[in-house]
Amino acid sequence: MDYAQLWFWIVTACFAIYFFLEGFDFGVDLLRPFIAKNERERKALINTIGPFWDGNEVWVILAAGAIFATFPLWYGALLTGLYPLFALILLALIGRGVAFEFRAQVNNRAWRVFWDVTSVIGSFIPAFAWGLIMAALVQGLPIGEAGVYQGTLTSYISPFTLFGGLTTTLLFMLHGATFLLLRLHTQSELHARARQAALFWGALATVAVLGFVYLGYVREELFNSFGLASWILPALAGLTLAGIWLSLRLGRDGLSFAMSSLTIVFSVVTVFLGLFPNVLPSTLGEAYNLTIRNASSQPYTLYLMTIVGGIFLPLIIAYQAWNYYVFRHRIEVDEPKLDREIISHGD
Repeated sequence: MDYAQLWFWIVTACFAIYFFLEGFDFGVDLLRPFIAKNERERKALINTIGPFWDGNEVWVILAAGAIFATFPLWYGALLTGLYPLFALILLALIGRGVAFEFRAQVNNRAWRVFWDVTSVIGSFIPAFAWGLIMAALVQGLPIGEAGVYQGTLTSYISPFTLFGGLTTTLLFMLHGATFLLLRLHTQSELHARARQAALFWGALATVAVLGFVYLGYVREELFNSFGLASWILPALAGLTLAGIWLSLRLGRDGLSFAMSSLTIVFSVVTVFLGLFPNVLPSTLGEAYNLTIRNASSQPYTLYLMTIVGGIFLPLIIAYQAWNYYVFRHRIEVDEPKLDREIISHGD
């Protein structure tokens, strides 16, 4: 394996880790209006992801930086073609972060509702948009000679990409529900509601995933180049998806979260495996496809990036693992620490 191939799989790993980690905090935020019935429960849900959500975003920054440095043509075509989506994701993440910090600063119901709505929208937009982007990678973009994007601002919009957005949103909501089963006290009513949410949204997510696989096979020919060995990952994704339902029925919270995590990881890797050796297919003809060869940087750049990645990636992984270990304890809905200091008073 040469450096270009190595970095293609490193980018794949960054996206898989990002969707695995950020997927559950998007999901928790999207579930908040459905399962939290009062302010104390809303605070409890926020506290389940409070120590993690900003650190999880590191992985998308790593993925974007890695593409920029190692596959500049891919970066240019992708950012040009999907610029509105990336701009929306950035604005949504900014609004979401501000909402988490500001909602408890004023003891006013209208203030909290405004920031709650902002955070939910700030989670929905990236959850949906990332599905659009992943489906657009499979579908391809109108890329011409020298990797120049030749489409419009909405060339990527199709029933397939919209269905991809729906699929990731539902899958993240399922993932968020299984994460709550690990973080909330098992005797709380909120924990019981999280289990019901996992079953309900899990059923919808299963239908969406199967529909996306069908469209990818029939409409976009995603699996046409797959050999027997390549089908292992999609098969494992299907098995882990079924394993979520079984583990929920058995009351195995840890196994439920592990199964939903593996479903997301296997699904992301399947998409990139279907692309390989392309990084971005062109809808104008196979001659214009961006591949790991014609889209990559010079060998020396890839070599330097490999050294840098070898130093810093283990440090990032170690830091995040330590963070999750420190904040591993379950959240009590009635814990006094959830009552944050109010700096002003309203209604």
